[in-house]
Amino acid sequence: MKITRTKDYALIAKLNQHIHDVHVAHYPEHFKPYNYDKIMQFYKNIIDKEGYIFLVIEDEKAAVGYAWIELKNYPQNPFKLAREFVYVHQISISSHVRSKGYGTKLMAKIEEIAKTNGITTIELDYWVKNEGAKRFYEKQDYVVYREFVYKEI
Repeated sequence: MKITRTKDYALIAKLNQHIHDVHVAHYPEHFKPYNYDKIMQFYKNIIDKEGYIFLVIEDEKAAVGYAWIELKNYPQNPFKLAREFVYVHQISISSHVRSKGYGTKLMAKIEEIAKTNGITTIELDYWVKNEGAKRFYEKQDYVVYREFVYKEI
């Protein structure tokens, strides 16, 4: 198992299908069907954005997942204290290798990156119907401290 930083937006777009399909299945009213070319172009446009880090995890044969994280730094304002954190935008593991420790290894690498940058908090969110993500993050000792709600009118 090897984790490396990457700028290979084509590979990220390919690996994205595993999580994107989960989102489409649960929330077709919010997510478009997976379109490799459009998603590849999206990643191409952001792959070099300051603060963004893309990690790829490989087994002995091929890439099996990725994480897209961002190092965030919010200055103090009249309402809140200054704060730094790592935000996990996406993590995706190929469906055929889920529950084999790849996600846990990626999260450990993200923690290492945070510590290296003097950051003590990692934040993320997931869609409520994604029970697999909920269980995974609970196993990783993540706790809920803010909830988003909505109302259709």
